[in-house]
Amino acid sequence: MEENIALEVKGVGRTFSDGTVALKDVSFSISKGEFAVIAGSNGSGKSVLMSLIAGLDEPSEGTITLHGCQAGLVFQDADSQILGETPEEDIAFGAKNCGLNKKQVAEQVDFALAKTGLEHKRVSYARLLSGGEKRRLAVAGILAMNRSLIIFDEPFANLDWPGVQQVCSIMKQLKEEGKTVLVLTHELEKVLALADRFMVLDKGHLVFDSTPESGLAADLESWGIRNPMTAYKSIKEMIWL
Repeated sequence: MEENIALEVKGVGRTFSDGTVALKDVSFSISKGEFAVIAGSNGSGKSVLMSLIAGLDEPSEGTITLHGCQAGLVFQDADSQILGETPEEDIAFGAKNCGLNKKQVAEQVDFALAKTGLEHKRVSYARLLSGGEKRRLAVAGILAMNRSLIIFDEPFANLDWPGVQQVCSIMKQLKEEGKTVLVLTHELEKVLALADRFMVLDKGHLVFDSTPESGLAADLESWGIRNPMTAYKSIKEMIWL
């Protein structure tokens, strides 16, 4: 039913001025509280779709509708999202722009820092945070603005193992709290266990939309995605060839 729909994408296409077709006739809907992973190789259209949903760009055709929610975006380049000198200032920046008064901003900053486990980094220099902490800071800013749909664009890019764990931990928390989460990635092994829904973009087309279990049984390699179920039995197998 429509009241349970958070995001509706209908017949969306995006063609750039040079004639490049980035997306073609993409349609799907995301339910409130759903955790969806959209996979695709480089050039599949993932980032273009993310920009359209977040309102950073407009589709050439079709419609994107957010039902009773606003989208918050966690960029692949976490540094580009930092606007304040400290986490406290950075989180407050977005909350102020939402029209909150001084007391409300302070309350939202405290809330967001606690939710993302960054209280101890409140007055640290934001750009010296680890990669995982910077992405958690981006999520904190989104929470402070009361966004209920959170989009992660390649959230594991340039992260070490502890950073990946930090990001996965905050994603798991968001899922448990009923937030609607959309993750665009090709690194399925790091996040697919959290997903309720699995979709694949290939050359601008939505070519798969089903459960994660069904996705792992599909021919992912034909869409330029490595199946994460690959098992290693010796060190000689530990190369992606």
